[in-house]
Amino acid sequence: MDETKAAMTLGQAAIELWPTLPRDFQEQLFERVMAASPDLRTELATFLHDRHPRTAHHSGAS
Repeated sequence: MDETKAAMTLGQAAIELWPTLPRDFQEQLFERVMAASPDLRTELATFLHDRHPRTAHHSGAS
């Protein structure tokens, strides 16, 4: 398996499990993505909030 396929597979799993993850882990994962792609902050936060309302108050989304 190449790195791109592994990343996509793990990313899909993270999306599916997002609402069950502890908030501190959500924040760490979100900030790790932002370190690599800071221009995606609003787009990713909106996606997660729309898909998982429990994360609507996520502090990393502002």
